[in-house]
Amino acid sequence: MKENQSSFSIKNWSINDRPREKLLSKGKEFLSDAELIAILIGSGSRNESAVELSKRILASVDNQLNELGKMNITQLSKFKGIGEAKAIGIIAAMELGRRRRGEETPDKFKIRSSKDVFELMQPRIGELPHEEFWIIYLNNSNAVLQTLQLSKGGITGTLVDVRLVLKQALELNATAMILAHNHPSGTLKASEADKDITQKIKNAAGSMDIKLLDHLIVTEKTYFSFADEGLL
Repeated sequence: MKENQSSFSIKNWSINDRPREKLLSKGKEFLSDAELIAILIGSGSRNESAVELSKRILASVDNQLNELGKMNITQLSKFKGIGEAKAIGIIAAMELGRRRRGEETPDKFKIRSSKDVFELMQPRIGELPHEEFWIIYLNNSNAVLQTLQLSKGGITGTLVDVRLVLKQALELNATAMILAHNHPSGTLKASEADKDITQKIKNAAGSMDIKLLDHLIVTEKTYFSFADEGLL
């Protein structure tokens, strides 16, 4: 019986099949998602290797890393072999990956379409469980000067101070702006409140010769553009 249980240990695998050794000898790109997670958690349980445990966790979210990134400590800890410390390790790694995608864009990144805005903002707000309202400030070549979180709200809404929007635009000498906020519900329909704040900011910015180019509603996988839909 002891021999059978020990066979689940990665230490008994061929060196070429062990995740850490495989990364060292072949490189990170040769590891599967499960093998990378196995390195994070370090060990499995008495009856299951770290890799098999990782495969089971991934299977529970249809092998989607985005969905894994949404799991909390309680959900992860339901898997035998995953305690609080291992759950925290997985969550921290997922968050680092999300932040890496959402790092500030390189200097002179130019906005050419609503798709560019979505690709810029989705890593920041597309998967959040609450609403956030952001402003993208641009120069006269539509190059990004700054992306700024203006407010953070609850599940159903967030507050926007038009004065803060314009104050930052003037400090940056921005000539154009794009608004962006997320809908945690996944709904792409613009609410009356969304339309009202868009018009309010457009009118206020226009009085200072600052153009409002677009307003995007961002979800995990897609977006709604006010400009594309003729609402500006």
